[in-house]
Formats: sequence, structure tokens, C-alpha cells
Amino acid sequence: MLVLLISTDSHAEPLLRQALDNRHATIFFAATTTEEGLRIIGDRADLSLVVCDESQGRIASQTVLSQAGRTAPKLPVIILGTDGSAKAAVEALHHGAADYLAQPVTVKILQTAIDKVLIRKALEPQAREGHPSAFDQIISRSPQMNLLKHLATEVAQTDATVLITGETGTGKELFSQGIHASSPRSKGPFVALNCAGIPEHLLESELFGYQRGAFTDAKQAKPGRFQLAEGGTLFLDEIGEMSASAQAKLLRVLENHQVDPLGDTRSIRVDIRVIAATNEDLPAQIKAGRFRLDLYYRLNVYQLRVPPLRERPEDIEPILTSFLEIARRDHGCRIKGITPAALTILKAHDWPGNVRELHNVVEGLTITCKDEMIQPDHLPASVQTHVLAGSNGEVERISLLSFGLSAQEMEKKLLKEALQRTGGNISEASRLLKITRNTLRYRMAKHHL
Repeated sequence: MLVLLISTDSHAEPLLRQALDNRHATIFFAATTTEEGLRIIGDRADLSLVVCDESQGRIASQTVLSQAGRTAPKLPVIILGTDGSAKAAVEALHHGAADYLAQPVTVKILQTAIDKVLIRKALEPQAREGHPSAFDQIISRSPQMNLLKHLATEVAQTDATVLITGETGTGKELFSQGIHASSPRSKGPFVALNCAGIPEHLLESELFGYQRGAFTDAKQAKPGRFQLAEGGTLFLDEIGEMSASAQAKLLRVLENHQVDPLGDTRSIRVDIRVIAATNEDLPAQIKAGRFRLDLYYRLNVYQLRVPPLRERPEDIEPILTSFLEIARRDHGCRIKGITPAALTILKAHDWPGNVRELHNVVEGLTITCKDEMIQPDHLPASVQTHVLAGSNGEVERISLLSFGLSAQEMEKKLLKEALQRTGGNISEASRLLKITRNTLRYRMAKHHL
């Protein structure tokens, strides 16, 4: 994504850079005059967002809005204004601003405004113009997933290496396929390799290939995945499972665009794009000495984080509906939908297996549910651990007050459970509890854990 800042204020750039983390921007332009900003807008048709403050006066910001409206009518412009009145905001919006924020602006406020603007842009449906998206296969209703698909569409137009992070079963490979299908390399091959699914001693030969006689069983030459992906995209799943030796060779390929097949004295040049994915915490792996820092920087040119299903419960119903439609088409399944009570139970579940777990639940229901609508008692016990059915058939959450514990006792039990689940791993436990490691250590000391 390409972002332009037009400002003479020295504090504006660091503020915007903090608001634009690595999920939002790869290229950042800064202009100190209106003329320079308008020149960049005219030259860069691929700009995604303009942020302009009123450090040069309101006339200057209105000039940016009017000329940007003529040059790039779909380019969103956020104004950081000096006047906090409603009149100033209305005037800016009237001139075409996507949003108007009165200064002083915090990083959080600016980040929220940028997200809203990008979501609106992402929701400008290409489908209505007759242009189906390569990401249509990813069913979503949540704003964060729609924004993620928009960002993935933008990075697809570049040749940048992409790192997709997220828990198992969230759909990382679907995003990699969508990026390939939306990219200029779409006519080339899409080659996928699960680094965790191949024994360590075979991984290098799978990646880089080998010549006849390179080892005992090498009776004929075999091209590696890098060569097979020539002109297209190579998707490396579970990149965190790669051995140290393979990491070193992968780094060399990313730097030089050349592979060295085993047993060959010549290097072979390759023209490919690499997309990597992991469910591991790579910074933690780096600290533990299990992943190379220089390789991480090479892979993490642009990062997309796919949120887990529990963070987007509004996506559960459309995904389930899609699975049911496929089951009816392929297997003659009689289920037509789900009752609100049963849906509430699904939304209360943590979904550690994410979309893959939801698919398994639906697969089981197509066998066990004999009705047209899924009721709470049809659901497997594994997803009913957090809710109870009331006497009127409606679903009620278990009250924490019913345990008769004080807030201090409840906090202590929560900490102990998180530490037990993670085997005492502070980093994992803090992520599970959604608090920082320092906060977790403080609370552990408070409760003498």
C-alpha cells in the first residue's frame, strides 16, 4: 500500500508511521508543500491514501482536496485540521475529504480513521462493476477480514515478498492463492510446499532440486519447487519449521534469485514471487535461536495477519451457510440453516481450530442432524462448553458470579489455568490472556504464582 503525507509539521510523520504498522503500508511518501504533494498524486496512480494536515493553511488543504478529486477521484484523503468545530469538518467533507480529524490527534484515533477509510474503500464492490475478486472464495462479513482482502489485493499488484501469519485453520493458503490469482503472475504456476510436512533431510532437495548422482538414490535429475514455480508464485507454508541449513539456502535465493541444485556446479536463476506463512511467533523463534533474523527481514517485506475465528464471530454464520450449500450440492444434505440459539452457542465457542474446525463440525452435522434446522442439541459437546440452554430453550451464558469467587480469586484461577495450558510459557500465556508479559509477571507476583 502507498501512502502520502502532506505536511510541514515535524511531528506528523512519526505519528502517521506509528498508525501505519506493517499490515498497512509498505511505501511512504512525504511532501512538505502542496505543490509537491499534488505532483506525487498526479504521478502515482497507485496511491492508496493521502493524509494532509492544515500546517500550510486551510486553503492549501482545500486545494489538495479539489485537485485530488479531479486527478484521482477514488483516492481517499484524510484531513488533520486545526479547527475542532463541526462547521470545519462539514466543510472538509463537502470538499471531498474521506474524514476530518481535529488536532491534536492520537495514534489510536488516526489508526481507527485509517481503518474506517480503507474498509469503506474495500467495500466499494468490484462485483457490482462486473469484476469478481480472486478473494471471493474467502467468505467473510467482518470489517477486519474485508480490510485484509483489500490489503491483499493491493499487495498482489506488486512483486513484494509476503508473510502471512495466523493460527492454524484461518485460511492462510487461501489468501496466498488469492494474491497469486490477482497478481501479474497469475498466468504462471502456483506451487505450494508445506515445510512441516517433509522430513528435514528431504526438504532441501524438494526446494532446490538435485542432479543425477547427487546422492545414492538420485537416479535422475529432479527440479526443485523453485524451478517449478518459474514465472509464478512459490508458497512456503509453516516456514517456521524449516531447518537452519534450509533457512540459509532460502536466504541466498531471496537475495540472489538463484538456486543451487544438489550435485550441480552451476547456479540456476529463477524468476518467482515467494509467499510464506506461519502459525509460529517468529520473533520468539528468533530470540530462541531457531529462526534467522536476516531471513525474517527478507520474508517480512509485507505482513498480513489473518485473525482467528473467535475475533470475528460475525463470520461464523456465512461460512457455515457456505459449507451447508456445498454439502447440499454434493451430498444431498437436508439441512437448510441454523437456529439463533444454536448460532449463539457457536459464537460463544473459542474455535482453536478456526475455520477448519468449523468445517469439521458441519461435516459431522450433515451425518447426525436429521432436521432441516440445526438446533442446540444437535451440536457436538466440544462446542457447548461455555453456554447452557435455559428452560425456555434460549441459550444463556454461564454466570461467573455463580462460582462464588471474589475478583482476586477469579483472577488467580485465570492466571493459573493459562499457565497450565501453556506449560508455564510466559509469552504464550500472555497472548492467551491478551495482556503484556510484564503485566502477567506483575500479576503472578501479586498472587505468589
